[in-house]
Amino acid sequence: MKLNEAYSALRRRLARITDEAAPEAALLFSRFMGVRSPALTPDAEADEARLAELFSALERREKGEPVQYVLGSWGFMGLEFTVSPEALIPRQDTETLCEEALRLIRERGYKTLLDICTGTGCIAVSLASISGIRTEASDVSPACAALARRNAERNGVDMTVRTADLFEGAGRYDIVTANPPYIPDAELDSLQREVAFEPRLALAGGPDGLALYRRIAAEAEAHVNPGGALLMEVGLGEARSVAALFPKNTVRILPDLNGIERVVEVFF
Repeated sequence: MKLNEAYSALRRRLARITDEAAPEAALLFSRFMGVRSPALTPDAEADEARLAELFSALERREKGEPVQYVLGSWGFMGLEFTVSPEALIPRQDTETLCEEALRLIRERGYKTLLDICTGTGCIAVSLASISGIRTEASDVSPACAALARRNAERNGVDMTVRTADLFEGAGRYDIVTANPPYIPDAELDSLQREVAFEPRLALAGGPDGLALYRRIAAEAEAHVNPGGALLMEVGLGEARSVAALFPKNTVRILPDLNGIERVVEVFF
């Protein structure tokens, strides 16, 4: 099969399952065939071994597996992260939290950071890499903690990663970041097919989606230095309820690029 024939077949089959057929085809073709587009060499023959890998990956995607898992890595904050079904996929929405954290780190001179519910480590690694802040990260899942360590090494970041439940074993920090599970349990079975491939542990937020936020609110003051900040990503429609968990603190709510209230920022 020629490269252009393989690419056309890939685009055609992806178009049946996603509105993002063009960008996904480019990503898959680049990863598995070694070229982003066959346009420059349309008559070149495709390598049979690479072609088999490409169409094996396509079959996984056709079954609903997220393209990020099929590719095995994904970009976030200008860095590349290894992804796997053990952890939530890094999303652009979360860059809102990272950008605000970077602003605080620079403007307030914060020196220490803890990222809880770290997953792939995308928040912790990005902030450490970009700002140089001394960073720790934790996750209750040993698989996620191992993945975060791998991503720290991949991006040249020296940071401590612990297998721990929220603040378990933690000290005090200038800034704490968190992207905890926030989907109400009753909604888990109605998620879109791709999201259903992600780990339930990283999605299930209890009956109303706020179970982890209540625990964070109860424990945070013991772990955030005076003058420090806690930044949390929240789900759709949850920001006001999460903010209300901190009645004694100054709280700000920040929108993401789509105007959705996405980050709750608490000052101590």
